[in-house]
Amino acid sequence: MCRNIRTLHNFQPPATEDEVRAAALQYVRKISGSAKPSAANAEAFQRAVDAVAEASARLLEELVTTAPPKDREIEAAKARARAAQRYAA
Repeated sequence: MCRNIRTLHNFQPPATEDEVRAAALQYVRKISGSAKPSAANAEAFQRAVDAVAEASARLLEELVTTAPPKDREIEAAKARARAAQRYAA
């Protein structure tokens, strides 16, 4: 899975439309093998991003959990600490 795609479920505040769209774009880039499609493929690429973003937003709306929402700042700090440890060597 692409490392740039982050978990968007169960955060406070909830994921924004821009975050969902960015994740959809990363996903389509990954599976297509292209960061920027050719002019011939641009329309299909854009339709795929739209479809994935729509499906992702619907999924996030429908998911339920009993866990308390995660704090974005705390999770970001944990990720930075893991990265610092990983790349310290």
